[in-house]
Amino acid sequence: MSRKKNVKGKGSSKSPNASPNKSKSGNGIGAAATSNGVVYPSRPSLSNSGEFYDIAFKVMLVGDSGVGKTCLLVRFKDRAFLAGSFISTVGIDFRNKVLNIDALKVKLQIWDTAGQERFRSVTHAYYRDAHALLLLYDVTNKASFDNIKAWLTEIHEYAQQDVVIMLLGNKADVTHDRVVKREEGENLAKEFGVPFMETSAKSGLNVELSFTAVAKELKHRSTKAPDEPKFQLQDYVNKEMKTAGCCRS
Repeated sequence: MSRKKNVKGKGSSKSPNASPNKSKSGNGIGAAATSNGVVYPSRPSLSNSGEFYDIAFKVMLVGDSGVGKTCLLVRFKDRAFLAGSFISTVGIDFRNKVLNIDALKVKLQIWDTAGQERFRSVTHAYYRDAHALLLLYDVTNKASFDNIKAWLTEIHEYAQQDVVIMLLGNKADVTHDRVVKREEGENLAKEFGVPFMETSAKSGLNVELSFTAVAKELKHRSTKAPDEPKFQLQDYVNKEMKTAGCCRS
């Protein structure tokens, strides 16, 4: 779907692909070995939770400014909603969360990126190390939806060839101000061959599911046997949404 390029980031921020024996204060990772960018630790995660994990992946949240990337992350990590005035993310921020996926503890290191154009060169430096990208638009903001194709072009240019991409139509709890129909999101996702769902950081709709589905895909890729069938991400999402009545939080 894309072609990997060796691109050096223009920003001053450090790459998230840190040395295995080093850690960042508060949310860093500690590991003994790496394989294809996947971290296999020999000691507990150095996240605030102190949880052990078996395998770790880097996930990026990308999309226009104001689409709700930070709110989605806070909802997933802390099960809370950031109400009040909108404050844009400056540069890059990240948080960790460990999920139990098929008897394995999978740590997601989730990078929240700034959507403004002036931070784009910094964001580019992080694409190449990401295992998955959650690409968001705001269902109440047509411009953020129209810009998805530009974001995908950028992703294809800078990210790994096999990066997992999922399209999310956020703020689905808002009905009266909606300007992007669900069908439009579905059609765009089909056009580019990526999974899709609508989410709401405010109500929690499909937030947990979006991260869990990506974690399952990444875990399956790194541990599956050669004769094991491919994990069908969109089929899993559709099944889970149907089972939960589209109200999974």
